[in-house]
Amino acid sequence: MIFNPEHECMDQTARKKLQLANLKNLVEKLYTTVPFYRKKMDALGISSRDIHTLGDIEKLPFTTKDDLRENYPRGLLASPPDRIVEVHMSSGTTGKPVVDEYTQKDIDIWREAMARTLAGGGCTKDDIVQNCYGYGLFTGGPGAHYGAMTIGAEVLPMSSGNTARQLMVMQDFGTTMLTCTPSYALYMAEEAADAGVDLKKLPLSKGCFGAEPWSENMRKEIESRYGMKAYDIYGLTEIIGPGVAFECEAQDGLHINEDLFYPEIIDPETGKHVKRGEKGELVFTTLTKEGTPLLRYRTRDITYFMDEPCSCGRTTVRMHRLFGRTDDMLIIRGVNVFPSQIEHALFGIEGTEPQYLIVVNRGESHLDEVELLVEVKQEFFSDETRGLETLRNKIQDVMKSKLQIGLKVKLVEPKTIERSIGKAKRVIDNRKL
Repeated sequence: MIFNPEHECMDQTARKKLQLANLKNLVEKLYTTVPFYRKKMDALGISSRDIHTLGDIEKLPFTTKDDLRENYPRGLLASPPDRIVEVHMSSGTTGKPVVDEYTQKDIDIWREAMARTLAGGGCTKDDIVQNCYGYGLFTGGPGAHYGAMTIGAEVLPMSSGNTARQLMVMQDFGTTMLTCTPSYALYMAEEAADAGVDLKKLPLSKGCFGAEPWSENMRKEIESRYGMKAYDIYGLTEIIGPGVAFECEAQDGLHINEDLFYPEIIDPETGKHVKRGEKGELVFTTLTKEGTPLLRYRTRDITYFMDEPCSCGRTTVRMHRLFGRTDDMLIIRGVNVFPSQIEHALFGIEGTEPQYLIVVNRGESHLDEVELLVEVKQEFFSDETRGLETLRNKIQDVMKSKLQIGLKVKLVEPKTIERSIGKAKRVIDNRKL
């Protein structure tokens, strides 16, 4: 289902004209209302009068997460405080929180963006949406909630955690759509199996999952365990929350709501645009935001544009599912390794559970040592030692082939690795660099 055909199927020439007009307005607004941006643009000798084409966006300064933290709490506010109706922010576990402030117009745009997102996953007014993203300052819960209500669906605002209760409500209220992190979806599936709940017999037929990178094989695992379609969605607190991009029924790349968020892909080292279709760092400009609009925000997420027409009929550009982040990339003995690479390879090996942990140490020889803890299905773990040894060697061979580095594999019993009701922790890096 396409929620807003006028904008999602818009002629691309008309969309570019709209984007350019909104970009000029944004640059003028930021220059006149946010000292941080005025200082940056003055340093580059640029103003809105220098923006004649969308390509001129390259003349404008980037915004980074450090910029947002340094301007905490309200240094990037571009609207009078009395126009702000809602505030969200990141957890701040690695520094000052990142703040996103919304005017009523921003909330309305968020509703629209998330309605498009959930509709892309098949949501209609007849659905019952069990929303297991966290509520509160986190954007996940409210974003999905607003989107489902805008469509007219019934919302079960569960938030994350209390899995036994989640499963009870899922059965008693006939949930038809699930929204949460993919990690939590798998955890719930495990708990359901232990409780004797056959998820495939429930009305649940689809789910929208995001807030962390996840692989195609993890999608297959979720779809297999629930008997439903699993869709990838993308968003980040800095931009608006969830609703920036989403998969449609084709499950072939994420449509970017580019009338609202202008995307670029750059070389993370040079900051220059990569060739169309090449992999690089995703950058967004919030074209219509009023509260805390951002210019060329560097997401650190790695992807590439997919320009081929989509069978769904939308004309918006798509981005490939995330390959990882520039800041969660591990450099092991000079080789770039993303946890998503390990996940993708691991999930294709029979006998393993979709749970793993990467532990990196620096040994006495000063070389990086990687240990991969992998959960094994119960029937394999109770098998003879020889079978486990064969599985361990197979995993090591696959990883060597895929990653070009050797790592030590340790098979562990089911439910040994700590579960998460939010974003899963996949890496422990003990190196002191």
